[in-house]
Amino acid sequence: MKSFASDNYSGVVPEVMDALTKANPGHARSYGADPITARTKDLIRSVFGADAEVFFVFNGTGATDTSHIYNDESSAPETFTGCRFFPVPADEHGKMTPAGIADRLIRKGDIHYAQPSLISITQATEYGTLYTEHEIRAIADIAHEHGALLHMDGSRFFNAAALFGCSLGDISCGAGVDLLSLGGTKVGMMYGEAVIVFNTAMAAEMAFKHKQVIQLASKTRFIAAQFEAMLTGETWRRYASQSNAMAQNLRQALSGFPSVRITKPVQANAVFAEIPRAWYTPLQEFYPFYVWKDSTHEVRLMCSWDTTEEDIQQFAAAIGQLETKR
Repeated sequence: MKSFASDNYSGVVPEVMDALTKANPGHARSYGADPITARTKDLIRSVFGADAEVFFVFNGTGATDTSHIYNDESSAPETFTGCRFFPVPADEHGKMTPAGIADRLIRKGDIHYAQPSLISITQATEYGTLYTEHEIRAIADIAHEHGALLHMDGSRFFNAAALFGCSLGDISCGAGVDLLSLGGTKVGMMYGEAVIVFNTAMAAEMAFKHKQVIQLASKTRFIAAQFEAMLTGETWRRYASQSNAMAQNLRQALSGFPSVRITKPVQANAVFAEIPRAWYTPLQEFYPFYVWKDSTHEVRLMCSWDTTEEDIQQFAAAIGQLETKR
């Protein structure tokens, strides 16, 4: 059974599974001192720039008032960092704006007020919308103007680059991002992310933080091997483009039903729509999805690298049957 609940539900792309199998035989040094990790770090530097520092981790988070870092991590980021998090109101598309950020960059030097030192944005946002290169640059500029760093939660970063048809660097280091959490799970990896540090002044400290927050994998080669498979020949672009295209097909299919209203721009691989509450149970029995906002009957439908046109046709057919009964 396929699902529209999450792109985390899908399996692993063949190239990654093959890479894991090839990385398995024999012994290799632990904690990232192996040849695969070294080779993959070099590959990442060839994509993002020679000065980039790379730290492979298990997972990552993001940061607006609709983000995982604020709502869905059970205060883990605050617990580990000892910092106070300020939510920044997002616009109707789930994105932070320079004006909204400026409202929080206040009382510099006031010992009675927590001093903002980092801004975190999510690409794609929790609504599946995307920050353009220009929008990222504008946020980076205001962050740097106030002595803060810019972090990007890139759990669906590959989907953004695929839609824009740009390089990975164009919408990260090239736009002023200091720190990128590059996620691979949602585009077809088994697990893992790469924390890529573009701000060289942070690199030495990050190496210690990597260990202190229990993210230094003993068998790092199995995370690195997956990224090597994804980055070689831009394998990621094919799978991210597939999930993006299926989201557009799903949007188009749903737009034809009078009882369905698309609520957010469809840019990456997510479709947000309002449907009758009575449809939840019969649809979820065969096509699981998450109810995003029950008060307005808004649901989130996620497409994955393995979502097919047939999956969408079957889902649309089920909705068509429910529509005729209204």
